[in-house]
Amino acid sequence: MPTTLPCLWFERDGLAAAERYVSLFPNSSITSVSPGPDGSPLVVGFSLDGREYLVLNGGPQYALSPAFSIQVLCEDQAEVDRYWDALLEGGEESRCGWLTDRWGVSWQIVPRRLMELRADPDPDRAARAVRAMLGMRRLVVAELEAAADDAPS
Repeated sequence: MPTTLPCLWFERDGLAAAERYVSLFPNSSITSVSPGPDGSPLVVGFSLDGREYLVLNGGPQYALSPAFSIQVLCEDQAEVDRYWDALLEGGEESRCGWLTDRWGVSWQIVPRRLMELRADPDPDRAARAVRAMLGMRRLVVAELEAAADDAPS
């Protein structure tokens, strides 16, 4: 079976980004660094909790966009807050749990509880949770739950 892995195009700071990412996620490491013609890192392999990625320091021809994002499913609000704060450092908040880090990589920081609420057998309850999510930047579990439970009288 062939192996697939995402390759992120960076202008030049792929190694710094990979080092930051592996410092945030458990069971993560830099797996390879291949130099380019000038000796600086050209391709960097890294693993985030067992999932392999590559970065290519390919120059300014292409820019990262939210068309590709990395989703982090978090167990609780504390985990949401930890990854949100760490990845947002030097970056920019977006909506619905999305942010762009300082290197331009888009991340979705999502509590597993949102997935449960979206799959609720009561479609009105699920819809209320989704509406609440659409109005948030950082996702807040307690607010999602409160919105889901707030049935009209």
